[in-house]
Amino acid sequence: MNDKLKILYVEDEQALAMVVGDSLRSRGFIVDHYDDGKKGLEASVKNTYDVLVIDVMLPEMDGFSLIEAFRRENSSTPVIFLTARSLTEDVVKGFELGGNDYLKKPFSIEELIVRIKALANRINTSETAPLDHCFIGKYKFNVQKQSLELDGYERILTHRESQILFMLYKNRNQVLERKKVLDKLWGDDTFFNARSMDVFITKLRKYLNKDQGVQIINIRGIGYKLFIDEN
Repeated sequence: MNDKLKILYVEDEQALAMVVGDSLRSRGFIVDHYDDGKKGLEASVKNTYDVLVIDVMLPEMDGFSLIEAFRRENSSTPVIFLTARSLTEDVVKGFELGGNDYLKKPFSIEELIVRIKALANRINTSETAPLDHCFIGKYKFNVQKQSLELDGYERILTHRESQILFMLYKNRNQVLERKKVLDKLWGDDTFFNARSMDVFITKLRKYLNKDQGVQIINIRGIGYKLFIDEN
């Protein structure tokens, strides 16, 4: 992996932004910094970045709104949220809107760099979808568009929902280890991340409940199985 990663960094605390920006540049990163959400969104759409590092509390447009808009145009570039809040609902909301990771303030530069490189490496080495769409029972899962279709109704999935469903589909009718999903998509299998994953599994079950031949089964202590009745 090329160490010259290009980072979009959106942070309105000027002192912090200067320290983080200078530290990243001194370690070989290319950093574009903006101090409000609207400028950050404009830059994210106009330019190509390897990783986005976005503060949640921003003037003009908050970080959640920025990434929600960004994900309509880009579903693959990884996003790290920086937040002073660590409530479960805030973190889950960040993942639902398309975030890949989060760091709670205050954080160390070393920790941020580890997270950036880990995300960039996972994206660069991850398996790409071998198809545009697939069928999960009666549902058409458009992998590229990140949507589920049934009887003319289309539901747009969040980036994280689509990632989890694709992993389940690739391992359909087999047990998918919980740890494997957490390590690949969250970076580790901590209890906090596991709770976040449970929220997404619950939502996916709800989305798929109109086909009785499709179930996401909890395999206690191990993981999940996407059961598809193919008879």
